[in-house]
Amino acid sequence: MTSDTIVSAFILGIVEGLTEFIPVSSTGHLLLLGHFLGFESTGKSFEILIQLGAILAILSVYFGRLWKVFVALPHDRAARRFAASILLAFFPAVIIGMMAHDFIKTVLFETPVLICITLILGGFVLLIVDRLPLTPRYTNAMDYPLGLSLAIGFCQCLAMVPGVSRSGATIVGALLMGTDKRSAAEFSFFLALPTMAGAFTYDLYKNRDALSMDDATIIAIGFVTSFIAGAFVVKTLLDFVSRHGFAPFAWWRIIVGGIGLAALYAFG
Repeated sequence: MTSDTIVSAFILGIVEGLTEFIPVSSTGHLLLLGHFLGFESTGKSFEILIQLGAILAILSVYFGRLWKVFVALPHDRAARRFAASILLAFFPAVIIGMMAHDFIKTVLFETPVLICITLILGGFVLLIVDRLPLTPRYTNAMDYPLGLSLAIGFCQCLAMVPGVSRSGATIVGALLMGTDKRSAAEFSFFLALPTMAGAFTYDLYKNRDALSMDDATIIAIGFVTSFIAGAFVVKTLLDFVSRHGFAPFAWWRIIVGGIGLAALYAFG
């Protein structure tokens, strides 16, 4: 393990934390930046496993609220419905993720041109949806109907293509089905907990024999930096979205995707 690898892990961890919860595709950013930094992780596990830091960032911000839901589960119908809605939304990713895991890691993760294209296309989708005159019917992320939650879960599966964005797919899907921007972003936070925890556990299981102590060290670096950056984003994102919408993220996607395509054309 070289000093360049350590520095790359540090940078990529920050990028993961800053981009995981905004609709710009953290995985797409990690894979593109890693490509140009010459960073190679064993089995592409680094990009998945450092998401644990982002998971803990959500817990650090929402622990009190989630703990109240957990304690209320035995006697509160609303708490049980919220838990059921998150698990129902998570279910499609479990099935499709397990079936497509090897294809995603060995083909889609290794196609930087595809990532650039999906970043750009997703940016235009965000711009269009952000400007639609939508009338919200659901404004509380903890009170979404079960059918809506399941539909959002299917939207999340689109993000298995790197560059699409898990949060972007869930937020756009939620908005088109009648939610407001703030609750759509918050539901995406909550759905991230089982989704990223599941991805972390499954990828660790699949690559347990291939990972070395050097891999564990760079993953730990990425984990810590992603936690710090992710906590900052979770604390500030909802207010930012309420004031500015999703257009800034859309333009960011288009710019990054365009620069990525130009760099790939110029340097390979």
